Amino acid sequence: MKKRLLSGLNLFITTGIICSFFLFQSCKKNRSDIGEIVFKETKNKVFKDIPDEKMATFLKKVLNAKQEQLRNPKLITSFYEQNGYEPVLIKRYLPDGQLKGLTNYLAKAGNHGLAASMFDAKLFSSLINRVYDKSKVADIEDACQTLAEMEIAAANSLTSYSNAIVFGAISPKRIYANYYTQTSRPQDNDMLKLFELDNLSEYLDSIQPKDKSYLALQKALNEGVIAPGMSKEETSRQLAVNMERMRWKVEKGEGKSVWVNIPDYRLDVMEKGTSLLNMKVCVGEGRDLKKTVDLKEYDEQDLKKDRPFSRETPQLSSMIYSVQVNPVWNIPESIATKEISRHASADRYYLSNNNIDVYENGKLIKDSETIDWSNGSAGGKYTFKQRPGEENSLGKIKFLFKNQSSVYLHDTPAKAAFDKSDRALSHGCIRLEKPLELAQQLFGEGEKFQLIKKEMALTANQKAKDIALPVKIPVHLTYFTCWADELGGLQFRKDIYGLDVVLYSYLMKLGQG
Repeated sequence: MKKRLLSGLNLFITTGIICSFFLFQSCKKNRSDIGEIVFKETKNKVFKDIPDEKMATFLKKVLNAKQEQLRNPKLITSFYEQNGYEPVLIKRYLPDGQLKGLTNYLAKAGNHGLAASMFDAKLFSSLINRVYDKSKVADIEDACQTLAEMEIAAANSLTSYSNAIVFGAISPKRIYANYYTQTSRPQDNDMLKLFELDNLSEYLDSIQPKDKSYLALQKALNEGVIAPGMSKEETSRQLAVNMERMRWKVEKGEGKSVWVNIPDYRLDVMEKGTSLLNMKVCVGEGRDLKKTVDLKEYDEQDLKKDRPFSRETPQLSSMIYSVQVNPVWNIPESIATKEISRHASADRYYLSNNNIDVYENGKLIKDSETIDWSNGSAGGKYTFKQRPGEENSLGKIKFLFKNQSSVYLHDTPAKAAFDKSDRALSHGCIRLEKPLELAQQLFGEGEKFQLIKKEMALTANQKAKDIALPVKIPVHLTYFTCWADELGGLQFRKDIYGLDVVLYSYLMKLGQG
């Protein structure tokens, strides 16, 4: 019995010693994992015996010290906290020179119209070179510090570069006061995927934008194309800002949609990449063209967004849900104050001659000629509506879609404006050259379109009539000053609202750190 107990005890002790030995070996192997990976890649022996615990200590210290330099500090810090301050990117991407390859992508950020400095390319490249240079790292302390700095620099450069190429370097809503289009921005999950890719180089190749217009602008930028009437620098800047706009993720959809390019003064009805209808439009008045043709640095004066002219057409996306034939024009207070009141003050018959009714507290004023316009506050005191008719400023039809700026697409009696080359003439709404053709595209042939056609043809006794679309149609008011046409040629337009200037200024500031 005693022998069996001793034998069992010896077996237990022996087994424990063996397990402890293997556990020790396992821990030792885990601790030296980072060192083995770096040594195998760089052949620098100083990295070989770095224990993981020491590496984690240095990584935590560097991460805390670099907070202000990180583009996404909360996400990066949270990731390393949850992963025990393990140098994940070095372990995954240093082998086979994948991290070294990242330096090439960062250095060529200019191919996308972006400054390499935006992604701390020089810093990351210098750290990579230091790790691979056997003469640069003296001891384990130096090795841990260098690797920790490289890991954090890799996380910062990789996430910011990926975000910029996939989603755009700048969120348009942060810099434009008149931007109301929903654009996708990088989420935490998007960035966290970068820490677990199978092949970093394949991913970096895959995020190159494939849009034909983007590729055409990219080629022109890299070949130093000079646009007519512009310098090489001005052309490069215009190409760069429009490539940035093309990187903004806007849901385009597969069905029929209406697109207005504000600087081009054009509207297209698009379906599956084909224009079904194209027409001239007039857009809102802009800033002084003489001051915005040249791309110069924008002086934001501590403001986070640009300062648009009050009549600029906004950038937005919405859904056209209805039309109003022979519309009533509910005159905005700003127009009533600055224009209608002034005209009425100068000509007592102006309102009646232009079919404009005046309301006070919702009640029609039958004799508007008795109103005293001298105090200048009539625009705020009264409400003005223009009745349907041949002279109605909205013409025979307006197309309605929800938006924060109270703008819409509409007909106009002032047809001569479409003969002008610069058509930034309206108060912000879009005037249409071919409103009936647009209605036909949206409604199709049928009873509703025939009713629209009939009502628009009336020359007397017109009454406003609302007609809902069978299916809502997306509408996008955009701003592109350069793009590739159907034949691959580049089209350039004036920066009528100075929005290129604003965007380029912010891109420059990102490059300055």
